[in-house]
Amino acid sequence: MARRLPPLNALRAFEAAGRHLSFTKAAAELHVTHAAISHQVRALEEHLGVPLFRRLTRAVKLTEAGRHLLPVLSDSLDAMAVAVRRVGGEGETGNLTVSLTPAFAARWLVPRLGGFQEAHPDIDVRLAPSVALVDFARDDVDLAIRYGRGAWSGVKSELLVTLDTVPVCSPALLDGARPLREPADLRNHVLLHDDVGENWRRWLVAVGVEGVDPSRGPKFGDENLMIQAAIQGQGVAVSESAIVAADIAAGRLVKPFDISLPSGAGYYLVYPAVAAGRRAVKTFRDWILAEARG
Repeated sequence: MARRLPPLNALRAFEAAGRHLSFTKAAAELHVTHAAISHQVRALEEHLGVPLFRRLTRAVKLTEAGRHLLPVLSDSLDAMAVAVRRVGGEGETGNLTVSLTPAFAARWLVPRLGGFQEAHPDIDVRLAPSVALVDFARDDVDLAIRYGRGAWSGVKSELLVTLDTVPVCSPALLDGARPLREPADLRNHVLLHDDVGENWRRWLVAVGVEGVDPSRGPKFGDENLMIQAAIQGQGVAVSESAIVAADIAAGRLVKPFDISLPSGAGYYLVYPAVAAGRRAVKTFRDWILAEARG
């Protein structure tokens, strides 16, 4: 079915004027005159048969129809701009922005990233640490690495690593004044928590440990800070095996118990289907999947 839409210039003029609540600021943004914005908005109102603005002496305000139309139109124009950038010439530059959690960036990706840069010096990777979900239609992000079960709609997701949950601590705690040799010994130690705060509760319930309060102990807004506190001997942390693997291999951390619990989740590479054909995206995807499988 053919789409019956008003002219794009009229939609852009209304969206800019509605966002700024100013015809003058909209004109400056779009590099046209105040009169041109006024004309385009008037033409759109005539096309729709409803007023979109209340014109006051020194200001404009959106009508109910305008308030309904503005957010939908803003989202649509943002999505169009991102799609055009990705499939057009700008999308074929060697710049690549990857959104990922700070802990995964610092402890898994960054130690490996030098190998990618050496193999592909023409692709500049920018890491954007964040725990927020990415909106590829609005955010200036090409790929994301996220923790979960991979069931995200509207995007491609490929598993990088599955995760086990493990307690970790400094080697100094194992045979210190309060030895740490079995899970029940945790009642004599400080529990370190990340911002989620439920990992200890789940782990203690799963292994059947009683007499340990899973809510006590300091909480850290960044998992990296929690792990650093564990390295310094400030307590025992629960983390994902992939995140602490390098610290364990280097001897900075140890697993006090030979108990790990499958989390049922993992870290996934996530990207919009429209970006899959870009050379830089495909090159990074192939490299990181090979690193994960290796």
